[in-house]
Amino acid sequence: MIEKFLSKTSFTSQEDFIENLKINVPDSFNFGYDIVDAWATEQPEKPALMWTNDKGEHRQFTFGEMKHYTDQTASYFQSLGIGHGDMVMLILKRRYEFWFSIVALHKLGAVVIPATHLLTKKDIAYRCNAASIKMIVAAGEESVTKHIVDAMPDSPTVQKLVSVGPEIPEGFLDFHEGIEKATLFTRPKEANKNDDISLMYFTSGTTGQPKMVAHDFTYPLGHIVTASFWHNLNEQSLHLTIADTGWGKAVWGKLYGQWIAGANVFVYDHEKFTPAEILKKIHDYHITSLCAPPTIFRFLIREDLTKYDLSSLKYCTIAGEALNPAVYETFKNLTGIKLMEGFGQTETTLTIGTFPWMEPKPGSMGVPNPQYEMDLIDAEGRSVEAGEQGEIVIRTDKGKPLGLFKEYYRDAKRTQEAWHDHIYYTGDVAWKDEDGYYWFVGRADDVIKSSGYRIGPFEVESALMTHPAVVECAITGVPDDIRGQVVKATIVLAHDYKHLAGEDLIKELQDHVKKVTAPYKYPRVIEFVNELPKTISGKIRRVEIRENDVK
Repeated sequence: MIEKFLSKTSFTSQEDFIENLKINVPDSFNFGYDIVDAWATEQPEKPALMWTNDKGEHRQFTFGEMKHYTDQTASYFQSLGIGHGDMVMLILKRRYEFWFSIVALHKLGAVVIPATHLLTKKDIAYRCNAASIKMIVAAGEESVTKHIVDAMPDSPTVQKLVSVGPEIPEGFLDFHEGIEKATLFTRPKEANKNDDISLMYFTSGTTGQPKMVAHDFTYPLGHIVTASFWHNLNEQSLHLTIADTGWGKAVWGKLYGQWIAGANVFVYDHEKFTPAEILKKIHDYHITSLCAPPTIFRFLIREDLTKYDLSSLKYCTIAGEALNPAVYETFKNLTGIKLMEGFGQTETTLTIGTFPWMEPKPGSMGVPNPQYEMDLIDAEGRSVEAGEQGEIVIRTDKGKPLGLFKEYYRDAKRTQEAWHDHIYYTGDVAWKDEDGYYWFVGRADDVIKSSGYRIGPFEVESALMTHPAVVECAITGVPDDIRGQVVKATIVLAHDYKHLAGEDLIKELQDHVKKVTAPYKYPRVIEFVNELPKTISGKIRRVEIRENDVK
């Protein structure tokens, strides 16, 4: 399969990779037809998705079965009025119906908006209105469906609600009944053009509401490098990326590049992360490849690895936040496996990586992916020298690179701010050494990365400000050995609440945030102060708060 898209499929050095990586993009590429259905035609019995959950259920889907189920799902969605350009939000956790639904929506030329199950009524209503969402397909669990139902009075564009079970609440259609009764799927005459929007993610920023990152239909091809040359996958691989389907990392590691490479994707559908259970799954299923954020590896190395046979595991990759070299060394000593770091954004595919022909440098992200023309520049736009810090940028004067996002949907101002004069500004700061390896320094803005989640300060501040005790607040990240960072709230209390400053009020404010916005965003650290540090113009100086926290 991969030979259809690459002029050369194996590389021996970074020089070879830079010179000879060429990805061929067909006209009107569609992942559903050109990858899933193509595998089903060539090797219908080839394993595609190995799914299991914490209740002991297990399913192995072949590509032949994936074609069948995605066709049935596409036919069902068609009967519900979904077609080209329609916006559909998927809140499906790690349920296998996510794979049915996303591929089906691609086949229809619709727009997929994956979302986390942690969203509250407020989050869902905002997304529905911002993107004019027409249908929501969700896991049938009260913790998910209640927020959806509560958001519907404020979400006039939503026409259909679909539940995959186990519960089918009032107002929801039954996904499985729908696909079982669906008529034979007829492929649209023209499902899409390459530059149509196929996938959209809401991603947090430091100010304002979450941005809508829109990708076109060629985006999956950008992940060939992610899967084949960073994850190092082939047709014999059984690959596990630990990520919920609501996050961009899911299509990075559980779908696009993996299926183009012909790998079998392993999915463990669980409620609570337990390091021992992940190790047991590697042991029981003979997983060959693992990708996870540093937080996961920090937990894994605390377990007694001698209890598990990890001999099937051949390759491990790591991304999501900066890697502590101590984690690298400990994992290597325990398993003999070198963690291969990588870097990218919701707006991109893998942009910087440690590739199989390279020797990793613990703590370094690696070197640029040659499908992007990358640079490090200073505030004046000058390319910095080795050893100097600069913002990571992607130059686009030769055209939009494969894998780079199309735009921030319905927000030309934000698009222009991030991408102008043929340069896309990532907002991340790094430096490179004499060998060309990049080393992450931090965000140019204030986005907090905690346990692999990206948390925008504005969203948490907005939630806190709805509590009568809070007059003013600033959200920052503080270093944490396990999570990388945790959310800290520095709060100025209202006069009537100042005498209540203490543990009870801290708990009350934390619970309040969990109710107003997604619970993972709540501040684990709260400090009460008389005033916040500000600039002359009145802007809060979060950098000063962060600096004081590390003194």
